[in-house]
Amino acid sequence: MRDPFGNSPRSRFWTRLRRKLLQIDSYIDDFFYAVLDGTKRGFEAYSARLERFNVKGWRRGLVELGSDGMTLGAGGAVLMLALAIPAFDETHDDWMSTQQYSVVFLDRYGNEIGKRGILHNDTVPLDEIPDHLIKATLATEDRRFYQHFGIDISGTFRALIENMRAKNVVQGGSSITQQLAKNLFLSNERTIERKIKEAFLALWLETHLTKNEILKLYLDRAYLGGGTFGVDAAAEFYFGKSVRDINLAEAAMIAGLFKAPSNFAPHIDLPAARGRANIVLQNMVEAGFMTEGQVYAARRNPAEPVDRSGTNAPDYFLDWAFDEVKRIVGGRAYVLTVKTTIDPTLQKVGEEAVVSNLRQYGQQYGASQMAMAMADLDGAVRVMVGGRDYGESQFNRATSALRQPGSSFKPYVYMAALMNGYTERSIVADAPITIAGWSPQNYGRSYRGNVTLTTALQYSINTVAVRVAHAIGREKVVETAAAMGVRTPIVNSKSMPLGASEVTVLDQLAGFGTMASGGRRMTPYGILEIRDGAGNVIYRHDRDGPPRPQVVPAAQVEALNRMLFEAANNGTGRRALIPGVPVAGKTGTTNAYRDAWFCGFTGNYVAAVWAGNDNFRPTKRMTGGSLPAMTWNSLMSIAHQGVEIKPIPGLGATGPALVASGPDGKGSPGLAAPLSLSRQSTSLLFAIERLMREAPRLTPVDPGPTAEAPAPTPASASRIADEPGRVVDITIRGN
Repeated sequence: MRDPFGNSPRSRFWTRLRRKLLQIDSYIDDFFYAVLDGTKRGFEAYSARLERFNVKGWRRGLVELGSDGMTLGAGGAVLMLALAIPAFDETHDDWMSTQQYSVVFLDRYGNEIGKRGILHNDTVPLDEIPDHLIKATLATEDRRFYQHFGIDISGTFRALIENMRAKNVVQGGSSITQQLAKNLFLSNERTIERKIKEAFLALWLETHLTKNEILKLYLDRAYLGGGTFGVDAAAEFYFGKSVRDINLAEAAMIAGLFKAPSNFAPHIDLPAARGRANIVLQNMVEAGFMTEGQVYAARRNPAEPVDRSGTNAPDYFLDWAFDEVKRIVGGRAYVLTVKTTIDPTLQKVGEEAVVSNLRQYGQQYGASQMAMAMADLDGAVRVMVGGRDYGESQFNRATSALRQPGSSFKPYVYMAALMNGYTERSIVADAPITIAGWSPQNYGRSYRGNVTLTTALQYSINTVAVRVAHAIGREKVVETAAAMGVRTPIVNSKSMPLGASEVTVLDQLAGFGTMASGGRRMTPYGILEIRDGAGNVIYRHDRDGPPRPQVVPAAQVEALNRMLFEAANNGTGRRALIPGVPVAGKTGTTNAYRDAWFCGFTGNYVAAVWAGNDNFRPTKRMTGGSLPAMTWNSLMSIAHQGVEIKPIPGLGATGPALVASGPDGKGSPGLAAPLSLSRQSTSLLFAIERLMREAPRLTPVDPGPTAEAPAPTPASASRIADEPGRVVDITIRGN
């Protein structure tokens, strides 16, 4: 029915709806206008009120600086919180727990080489530790320990100023709390990330523990040389007595070990230890803890430590073996005797090789650290060196440091290729390639055209490795590396075939050991047998160890070994060659020359060597074919003396065509095997060297107007410079 105006019901409905919508629109407009107008009026009123506090002149500058400071402070607080989260994640475990194990370690021949667990004693209460030891520690390490909040700001600035004056690190700025945070939660790796975590964890410790609890933990957990952790274990080791009974001179000597145990340990350098103890006594006087008269007797009568001159424990290996023991035993027993795989003679050679080569060539190549591991082909680790100096840094770079392997990763790429239709003679183009905008370059930025896989590996051609990995699928390379023993997860990136994903030295030892074993998985191990306190065997590797399945086909492994033989003998690894011994291996060098590797094997042993810097500082164009290959050779050449040389799978008994002769990497064809020392002669020379070092302490001798230079040790005798810039290999055969 239509209304008086002639509108139908439907028309009237739409008219009412439009009016409602217009009313709603009006309400919305009115609401937002009121809000905006109110905001505007409120802001104007706020500004008017602030005008009353308007500051002019020089005060305005201060206000502006304060305002900007608050803004930056708020942003900094958010940043600090973001940085603090990773640090606090380190506290999730039972960080207050102590080691309950007492383990005596034996070498492969059954001779004791060290202990763990028992040398970590924290049962002595703080009030029973002599007051003069506590004062000596505070005076030397942190005089304002009871005044600061975990980070000694003034002490840090003072140390910076003194170090700038001396142009060297002569004072440390870390407080005792910071050092404890590092000992409890972190490694000794020198990185900015670790220092940030250390600062946050120091603050965290200060809020959770009292000052005395922090001091007690520090005295119990600090490494003090000789494999000892804590002052009580150090007192037993160095003086044969409990820490409760040490005198002032002995306390000063122990307190002097916190800074650098390897440099000031009395069983290593007694004069240096006594000199350091004298500095500690002077610190006590300067800090006001004692008078000159009170320390006079300790100066005149220095401490007499127990003779431990023959102690030379393979500490990096023992730390790793201790972790393996705890993993294997799992709390079934706590007093244990463990027979390990370590070869003491070869371990000594490996340590000497690392130290001597870094000393001789480290500055030239800009490298400050090195790590190496060597094993039999069944995985028994014979040598492990986790760094240049265990006393300076207990961080094991052989087992824990993640480094980019560079081209030493390429064997896994070519192994995957050989398992997917390629052969060692397959032709691949060495030409520019671009993958998703990324274009890898060769070392010399040149291309060789079509080459075989053998040639590509021999000359470490990057484009071929990338092209092959892209063709077969990078995921297959990741699977192959994992199957061959690389435990660290591989990141499947475009640059992964060139070694961009980080691995450990132990990973490379396992991977190359699998190649040397003909394709059977090689898992490095350090434990042969574990017995409990009653003498019962609770673990034996030949009975309880993991199986060794064939993880890659033998035929393809033999082909890869022939390729690696060419890479070592006619490619980038020639400085690693051992006269008369077939060597297969691969060098590796990363971007900016930060990391350098040589990983290789013979028919008897496999070894991996890394060199570089803890702070990731680039080296001076150091490649894997230089310092790492030379160090590999220093160890492996002695390891093969007096043993039957076994063939490499796929190579037979073929020997290398060239003999490495020194840092220039040049060799001469057809050279006869040089004269060399047997292991027994090497051990005897080490013993004679130790006695000669001790002789000046036993019998003072007037050297006269001139003194002869000491005889070279076996590890360094193989390189004697006969003219500048030239080094030749000279070794003498023993019985």
